[in-house]
Amino acid sequence: MSTEDPYEHRPTAVIYDIFAEASNRLIGAYTHRSDQAVTDEDSDHWWQLAMEVRNTKLAVPARDRAQLIEYIGRWTAEAERLEAGE
Repeated sequence: MSTEDPYEHRPTAVIYDIFAEASNRLIGAYTHRSDQAVTDEDSDHWWQLAMEVRNTKLAVPARDRAQLIEYIGRWTAEAERLEAGE
């Protein structure tokens, strides 16, 4: 994990809110793809990814800034990639 804290002057509670929003954004992108899938297999694939994000969100300790920030970066990048049509 990166040691850089781009949210240095923000409380951890705010970081958690950003983390929650990032997870919701990615879950929404995966769920949309699941709903739009042509085959059951593709639908299940996207649904499983959404559930993995949900489970990770529930597993990350709310006060673990390093993990929160790491997942914010990962999930935001993935959501942006999907929203760009990749």
